[in-house]
This record gives sequence, structure tokens and C-alpha cells, in this order.
Amino acid sequence: MKHPNYKCPKCSNRTYTVGELRATGGTFSKIFDIQNQKYSSVTCDRCSYTEFYKTKTSAISNVFDFFTN
Repeated sequence: MKHPNYKCPKCSNRTYTVGELRATGGTFSKIFDIQNQKYSSVTCDRCSYTEFYKTKTSAISNVFDFFTN
């Protein structure tokens, strides 16, 4: 992927890959394996430097996650 404003802070490369990561929050979430924390990742295609950005999750996705685990 290429974005005109992106520049890797480590190697100055301009191409990257976007991904997603979900994680649990507190104790209740860990007990029931509800992944209510969502992050987007941006990984440099050349050096693999990765940055994570927290994004919002919806209540319906948390409920769906609860029933599918």
C-alpha cells in the first residue's frame, strides 16, 4: 500500500501494510475471552517497523465475539 504522507520513521521507506489486532482488556474480559480492545497496525514493507493505533470497537462486535468463543 502507498500513501503520499507515509514515511517510515526508521528507514524512510514509503510503502507499508495495514493490519488489525484485537486484545482483551480487564479481568472480566480475560475470563470470558472477550476481545474488547482493537488496534490498527502499520508495518513498513522494507524494515518491518510497526506502529499500533487504538481504534474504537462497537458493542455488537463485542457481543458477537463473546458468542463465537
